[in-house]
Amino acid sequence: MTAAASLPFQPDDVDVLAGALYTWCAEHNIKLRSQQGLSIASIAIDLYHAGHHTQDELLVALHERELH
Repeated sequence: MTAAASLPFQPDDVDVLAGALYTWCAEHNIKLRSQQGLSIASIAIDLYHAGHHTQDELLVALHERELH
């Protein structure tokens, strides 16, 4: 288990993460329950723990990561 996985999430945290993930997957025509969707979910959680605490911040960070 990673350190990020051991930190508890509050309901608002889950809403932010889910909203960003659903939006990103819809933009890229990716099924959430696919391997790629699960991979993006993991990246989104890492970005959340790195300080991107709003849906907009997460989406920007995901798009920036996509460009690298």
